[in-house]
Amino acid sequence: MQRAPNHFCGRTRREFLWQTAGGFGALPLVDLLAREGKTCGAGQRDDDVPFVNPLAAKAPRFPAKAKSVIFLFMYGGPSHVDTFDYKPALYPLDGKTIDIKTKGRGGTKAQGRVVGPKWKFQQYGQCGKWVSDLFPQLGKQVDKMAFLHSLYAESPLHGSAMLMMNSGRILSGAPSLGSWVNYGLGTMNENLPGYVVMLDETGGPISGAKNWSSGYMPAVYQGTVLRGKGSPILDLARPDGLSEAQQRRLLDAMKGFNEEHRAARKDNSELLARIASYELAFKMQRHAPEAVDWQSEDEATQSLYGIDDPKTREFGRKCLLARRLVERGVRFVQVYSGGNHNDANWDAHGDLEKNHNYHAGRTDKPIAALLTDLERRGLLDETIVVWGGEFGRQPTAEYAEGTGRDHNSAGFTMWLAGGGIKGGVSVGTTDELGNEAVDKPLHVKQLHATILHQLGLDPNRLSYFYAGLDQKLVGVEGADIISELVV
Repeated sequence: MQRAPNHFCGRTRREFLWQTAGGFGALPLVDLLAREGKTCGAGQRDDDVPFVNPLAAKAPRFPAKAKSVIFLFMYGGPSHVDTFDYKPALYPLDGKTIDIKTKGRGGTKAQGRVVGPKWKFQQYGQCGKWVSDLFPQLGKQVDKMAFLHSLYAESPLHGSAMLMMNSGRILSGAPSLGSWVNYGLGTMNENLPGYVVMLDETGGPISGAKNWSSGYMPAVYQGTVLRGKGSPILDLARPDGLSEAQQRRLLDAMKGFNEEHRAARKDNSELLARIASYELAFKMQRHAPEAVDWQSEDEATQSLYGIDDPKTREFGRKCLLARRLVERGVRFVQVYSGGNHNDANWDAHGDLEKNHNYHAGRTDKPIAALLTDLERRGLLDETIVVWGGEFGRQPTAEYAEGTGRDHNSAGFTMWLAGGGIKGGVSVGTTDELGNEAVDKPLHVKQLHATILHQLGLDPNRLSYFYAGLDQKLVGVEGADIISELVV
């Protein structure tokens, strides 16, 4: 009688291990192979390979136009039709009810009462860009700026829209844009965090740390939060009685202990991460106080940012810190205007005039100063400045009375400047009432793709393997850059 082949149900013994009981039989095999150095990737144990700082500077994939990003996030959703998207057809319709399909936090509606823009617009610069009277200082900078008037996203709700703008996903758990930048390029200054977030003095945005999380990447890539009030970074002083030399000896002793672990072939990945964290903390104690000391700037510079005016002091200080950080090699800085809830941010559901006068009044001068200061220091050419919120607002009123507008993710405006971005251009349009994108609709992922491209990264190849897929900021399907912006 002929003997059956050495297979189980038509499979090899190795396949049997992989497929039986959900693959648990293969786990011991993985460990054995790892001990023999025959696996690769994150689980590899090669005692001859020294630990490499995951934030070590990496070369871009192709010549980069920019080195750093400053993202000015207007949390709550500024109204595009009252700021940078001039819609003269709205003025004569003010107060009239018209047939118009909208979708916001209040659901889908087929009619609405038009709210005409509450500010006049005028043309600025050689490009003749129409800008609202809300931003007289930024109006003088329009020839440096590129406006995207046809952005759109999936969600008209703050939480998921914030995550989409920050991470490219409407669900939490994905790395933020700043994390992708640091993963792809590393840091240019190992004494400071590569990714910094500055919150509004009233608090953080909805969903909190999910907006600057590293998601499924190692925590080393997540954002470091600087406080909106008081000292930007707490606990930078050394413990009482511990000198810098003593602190250095402690770190050296920890490294020596780590070498003993290596010699004993023990798993030391957690210890390495702790040592790297302590090393960064040690370096920050020496260098961060100087980096965040905005008061060392001369009086003229502080006045330029509006730090001498109570109205603009808080946001001006953050914009000045952003310049100081990118000047010292920090890759990604995100600055929030608005926090907490309701009128503490740009979420103008009730009194639009009161809300936007307040927030634009606090930010117009500091942002214009940032562009001016970056340019005069030769930093604007290598720094991308991004302005915008998680969505825009509808051309119609949300309630039966009042000027408040509901959320609008079907068409809204953002602008960019510096870092090889063309100045004095406008891309895309919304319809005549500013309700939805009609000419060259641009998804948020295309904004992300363009930023990565200017930093010398290929947005469709920059990936991190997780959950069986090569995950990307722009999604596994990829995204095109906005070619009209690229010099």
